[in-house]
Amino acid sequence: MPRNSTQGEFTGRHMFMVLAIGFGIVIAVNFFMASVAARSFGGVVVENSYVASQKFNGWLAEAKRERELGWEAESSRLDDGRLAVTIAGVPASATVHASVRRPLGAPEATDLELVALDGNRFASAQPLPEGRWIVRLTIEAAGQQWRQEKHLP
Repeated sequence: MPRNSTQGEFTGRHMFMVLAIGFGIVIAVNFFMASVAARSFGGVVVENSYVASQKFNGWLAEAKRERELGWEAESSRLDDGRLAVTIAGVPASATVHASVRRPLGAPEATDLELVALDGNRFASAQPLPEGRWIVRLTIEAAGQQWRQEKHLP
């Protein structure tokens, strides 16, 4: 049967081009994703994983002691953008400190000193910029310390 002259043959050169373009796309996407991941990583999780593993049981015991205190805290954002913290079960002489950092993207962290609004409510003096934050609270009262880390949308 005669070949149609408008159709070319699929040769080895064509197959090579299909493979080269396909692998080129895969490699380009991998490089792009790796660069995005490297730019969005905010830093070191732990300085030395071996030392962290040696301290792990101590951290668990400390967390258990903090849970046994029965203290609670709820973080929110006020209408003016300031961080608000409501505490429960904490002695009246408590001081509350907050450190906030972005969960993703370029590293951005801020320490906030919270001032008492009333007996169990505290608020930061300055507003937080818009966006998601991880809030690490530290409450000190009666010689005890309690910590909590939560996401603030």
